[in-house]
Amino acid sequence: MRLPRSILSIQSWVAYGHVGNAAAVFPLQRLGFEVWAIHTVLFSNHTGYGTWRGMPLPPEHLVEMVEGIAERGALAQCDAVLSGYMGSAGTAAAILSALERVRAQNPKALFCCDPVMGDVGRGIFVRPEIPPVLEAQVLPQADLLTPNQFELELLSGQPVRSLEEALGAAQKLRARMRPGGPRVVMVTSLLPKDLPPNGIETLALGEEGAYRVRTPYIPLEPPRNGTGDVIAALFLGHYLKTGRLVLSLENAVAATYRLLWLTHQLGTREIQLVAAQEEYANPSQRFPAERVA
Repeated sequence: MRLPRSILSIQSWVAYGHVGNAAAVFPLQRLGFEVWAIHTVLFSNHTGYGTWRGMPLPPEHLVEMVEGIAERGALAQCDAVLSGYMGSAGTAAAILSALERVRAQNPKALFCCDPVMGDVGRGIFVRPEIPPVLEAQVLPQADLLTPNQFELELLSGQPVRSLEEALGAAQKLRARMRPGGPRVVMVTSLLPKDLPPNGIETLALGEEGAYRVRTPYIPLEPPRNGTGDVIAALFLGHYLKTGRLVLSLENAVAATYRLLWLTHQLGTREIQLVAAQEEYANPSQRFPAERVA
């Protein structure tokens, strides 16, 4: 029997609810991965509530945690690094240091960067020094990038009002990602002005071309925090398992849609991560990807 593949996930942690590692770890485990979770912050709940308790963790904490894993001789078994919410600009340097150590032991390890910075309506919700650091230092090391529409505009420096503009912005980011890697961009929560009513799109592009998946729009007000963390983790997990962009896109979108559908049906403020667990490996409703470029 083969040992499960391993992912180093460096993101936020909340005690109540599901964002960051509290949203990403469980779906990856349900896909069969070992997940080594290192937390960038420890909060009582996500910041969407307006108030929370807890603290960001210093970058030195992250470095120490990676050192402890390295002392176990485990870094060579790491197949991917997944990054999300950063508590400070110094966190980026610590993540890149961890990535360098992993790649030294396993050059085939992938880096999936979820560039958590903001969203349509909310604007930027991270410290102001983080977007420039993500753009200049983290993006060039990424193999997979999973921005939402707002983050795509922020990183590319151009508006996204149509599918063509989304494709152009995503290709611009692909050109700046790590040479030699798959350089895959998945754009979530895409709402171009030419989209039919009551729909929402997810776009993914790589060497295989560009594909979109359109699903019904689920009216969750307020929007449910953690959704982007889940779909980024699912996309990475399925991509590691299959190496296929289209299948990974379809699986990640299908599972996330069913997660949000269940959350809507139950009327809860937090995403129903545990209740939807059967969807992660075997989605019960699928949406076909359409090639767009």
